[in-house]
This record gives sequence, C-alpha cells and structure tokens, in this order.
Amino acid sequence: MPVDHLIGGAVAEIVLNKPDKLNALDRADLDSISDGLDRAVADGARAVLIRAEGRAFCAGRDITTMEPGEDPVQLLRSAFNVLVLKIHGLPIPTVSAVQGACMGAGTGIALACDVTVVSDDARIGSPFGRLGAVPDSGFHWFVTTRLGPAVARDLVLTGRVLDGPEAVRLGLAARCVGRADLHTEARTLADTVAAGPTTAFRLSMELIDAVARGASLAETLDKEASSQGVAFATADFGEGLSAFREKREPRFDGI
Repeated sequence: MPVDHLIGGAVAEIVLNKPDKLNALDRADLDSISDGLDRAVADGARAVLIRAEGRAFCAGRDITTMEPGEDPVQLLRSAFNVLVLKIHGLPIPTVSAVQGACMGAGTGIALACDVTVVSDDARIGSPFGRLGAVPDSGFHWFVTTRLGPAVARDLVLTGRVLDGPEAVRLGLAARCVGRADLHTEARTLADTVAAGPTTAFRLSMELIDAVARGASLAETLDKEASSQGVAFATADFGEGLSAFREKREPRFDGI
C-alpha cells in the first residue's frame, strides 16, 4: 500500500510506503494519510507516529501526477493545506520520524507534528526556487517561527537544505539520532507521550503555538490559567495527584 495504517493500541502509525518513488505524494496518498488520522482518533489512539519506509521520508509532491493547466491554488487549499492543518491541530500528540530527503510537502507533514525526530542523514528543505515556484505546505510559517526571518530568507533564496544535526541545532527539529535507530527512537518517544496526560499535553501545544504566533507574556499567563482550569478538571489530574501522594508512578488515561 502507498500509505499503511497501523491502527490499534495507544500509538497509531501512519507509514508512507512508496520507497521506489521516495514516498512522493499524490492526491490519493494525501487522502489516505488524512483517513489514517481520522481512524487513529476514532480508535482512541493516544499518540500518532508518522514515518516512512525506504531511504527518504518524502520527496514532496509526485510531479509525475501533475496535470497540464491544473490550478495550484485549488489543489493546495483543498488538499495539502487541509492535511497540514489537520496534523497540526490533531487532538492527540503527533511524532514524525524523518530520514533522508524531506522536501516540499514532506516538510509540511513532518514539521506539522508536535515533535520531529530526524536521522543524521536527513535532508530537510524546500528548494522550490529551482522550479521558479514558492515553497508551500506551511514551509514559510514553520521555518520563520522556529528559525527566525533571517534564516528563513536564506533557506528560500538559496535553496539551502539542512541536514539532521543542523536542523536540531537551529531548532527546526527536536532530536537527531543515527539512521539505524530512528524508528525505534521515534516509537519509544511516541509510546512515552501516549502514556502521559494527553489532554494536558494538547493544552500546552496550543499555548506554544500561541506564543509562536506572537502572544504576549500577559496573554500567555492568562491562557495558562484557563488551560490549567481545564487540566485540573480531568481524571488524569486526579490520578497524578494521587500518585504523587502515594509515591508511585501515575497511570494516565488521557481523560
């Protein structure tokens, strides 16, 4: 299958599986990823791991499926943008595992996740200037909010591609590991997250996004207070408090 859904248990995995095409995406692949996310939520998964088979995470859009005279505005707004927003706003934590090439739409999928783990051979970028086109799938937002406008301009104007260690050093990705350990490390991380208070985690992800969009300290303090009110009302907070008092590890249910 071009996209595999490994649904069941605390962590759902969505696997890009067209290694012969460097996991380049067509419209059907986007729909399948979206369906997998819906299935994960409906199945009660507490975290989602997006990974890929082969030597690349995703080379971007499958250009061989591009139709003469197609409308890029309609395609981006109806498919690519919708998927990036769905991943970014998913009500459960998301982790991406990136090896090799991660270009174009692949960057949007990988960076829309809450945590991006990269291998040391990862190559992340959107060198659309070579095509006379504009990077899309959220590239401008992700690189500008995480790296700042100076680095964002450099990446766009030169087409420079970041390797795994540099992506972590600059703040585009969270962790860099050896290629052989990538999927194991990412799955371990996803398992750890899934065992946590996922409602509280989602509230914190929303706060981080608000800060990235420019929320002031006063606005952040106010949002933290209201978020804490929601967290305190969850069963997980009651369990965490009991575990603390009883000097044991908490057993969270995500509610």
